[in-house]
Amino acid sequence: MTAWRDVEQAAPEFAQRVRELFDAHKHKTIATVRAGGGPRISGIEAAFEGGELTFGSMSGARKGADLRRDSRFALHSATVDPVEGSEAQWPGEAKISGRAVPAAAKGEPGEGDRFHADIAEVVHTHLNPEATLLVVEWWTPEGGLHKVERE
Repeated sequence: MTAWRDVEQAAPEFAQRVRELFDAHKHKTIATVRAGGGPRISGIEAAFEGGELTFGSMSGARKGADLRRDSRFALHSATVDPVEGSEAQWPGEAKISGRAVPAAAKGEPGEGDRFHADIAEVVHTHLNPEATLLVVEWWTPEGGLHKVERE
């Protein structure tokens, strides 16, 4: 299992930027797989706790049922538009994908589902300092940190 602490140890500066984007707003978006195989997009809250990325689902929620059946997920930070004329200041957006691993509930039984992320990929998309190129940086446990720039 690849925990958030593994990303922090392997690529600390990258992990810090990604975490800042996730921590900047309370609400994130998660993609799960429906029973019929189609995608489901849901709002969610997530937290970095003790070197783990954790998230949950209220009791009876479809996203929790999706994750219990098929653990694959993609989590997206909140995103904001670049300010016209100050595009170079745009912090970008972050994504984390992997598998949701059931975790012990924090509260009373029946309060919902709680998961830890087994991380497969972390992505930070942003602009270069001149705001002339789109920069995509990604980290995987197998390949480490990579970067491409696109016009």
